[in-house]
Amino acid sequence: MEITTTSFKDLIICTPQVFKDDRGYFYETYNEKKFHKKTGLSPHFVQDNQSKSSFGVLRGLHFQIGEMAQAKLVRVLEGEVLDVVVDLRKEEPTFGKSFSMVLSSQNRKQLFVPKGFAHGFLVLSSSAVFCYKCDNYYHKESERGLKFDDPILDINWHLEQQDFILSDKDANNPDFETLIKTL
Repeated sequence: MEITTTSFKDLIICTPQVFKDDRGYFYETYNEKKFHKKTGLSPHFVQDNQSKSSFGVLRGLHFQIGEMAQAKLVRVLEGEVLDVVVDLRKEEPTFGKSFSMVLSSQNRKQLFVPKGFAHGFLVLSSSAVFCYKCDNYYHKESERGLKFDDPILDINWHLEQQDFILSDKDANNPDFETLIKTL
């Protein structure tokens, strides 16, 4: 596993070593010992989630607060997404900044998203299967959202907004200024 750091504290890109032959391929998607040795981090994942979405589906930006905050290790099994995170950790110099990257079944990259980030993704391919590990359980009362198109965040989603498919909940998430008053 190759680890690439970002300018955000503990936001890490993981690229697996893929072994290919005429039968197909094999790679290790996660190894706790190797991850800790290379990053110094020790998330204890307790829940795996998976979704399938069609082109233009935007899920996010989501996070949980308080004791139920979650770190995530995200990846794509089929297709391609633009994965986006926003740093909500007020003590960090990257507070309010976003980071995005393409995750796909072709590049097999994963993104480790530490606690304190809002997370979302937009499907760029005809469909995508997205999966992620969480170090805390889903807790409805702790769930929060952030407006995907807040002008303060200025996120480039790589598609025109008329192509987006959103849930009612995600379409009505609070803007950044409103949200940070509640954190």
